[in-house]
Amino acid sequence: MRVEPNPKWIRGTRKGRTVIDSRRARFVWEVPYYPAWYFPIDDVHAKLEENGEILRSPSRGSGTRYDLILEGEVIADAAWRHLDSPVEELRGLVRVEWDAMDAWFEEDIEVFVHPRSPETRVDVLPSSRHIRVVVDGETVADSVKSSILYETGLPPRYYFPKPDVRMDLLTPTETSTGCPYKGWADYWSVTVDDTTHDDLAWGYRTPLPESLGIAGMVCFYNEKVDIEIDGQLLERPRTKFS
Repeated sequence: MRVEPNPKWIRGTRKGRTVIDSRRARFVWEVPYYPAWYFPIDDVHAKLEENGEILRSPSRGSGTRYDLILEGEVIADAAWRHLDSPVEELRGLVRVEWDAMDAWFEEDIEVFVHPRSPETRVDVLPSSRHIRVVVDGETVADSVKSSILYETGLPPRYYFPKPDVRMDLLTPTETSTGCPYKGWADYWSVTVDDTTHDDLAWGYRTPLPESLGIAGMVCFYNEKVDIEIDGQLLERPRTKFS
């Protein structure tokens, strides 16, 4: 676990009212993948009422749970504080659940899904390399007009224009996921020779600005398909998606 200053102006709003307004937020890495935001108690402009629940953390110490009271509305379990934390800096800070607010902002840009990490970068680069995706011996994508998305901590992702994808083998599913760097993804299953691979491909119809280069394209899990680049078969990466 790490605690670091966050130089950005962070705000959280609910029903049009600014509830969190902080220029003194802290990044706290509760998990390895991305940080949480913690705020000085004076930067929370609503009543916090203890509800008797306890959050336990071996690294941060026990956390006192609070309901957030806002103009008569009670938002249950909306926040917690580590009042007796072994990490001294946490004792004067409060953590507010992401879903307790309707919207969050870094400066004047809305942030979605969870806080963005200062250590994560996303680059989308058009590529003329010949890239082919094979599922169960069947070529399902073949292109020299792909876009490669490089995201810190993940393998490169290869996005294909739909005309270069066997869309007749893809079936839309109900699955949807969100990413604070890319937006909301829709998924497809891939069926080859009566074998269906659920949620094997995805795409972003309207990605966030930093990822506009993958709009309307299709990507496949490197971990679950065979990918050839310029005739060379890639080794499948090992990730949490494997």
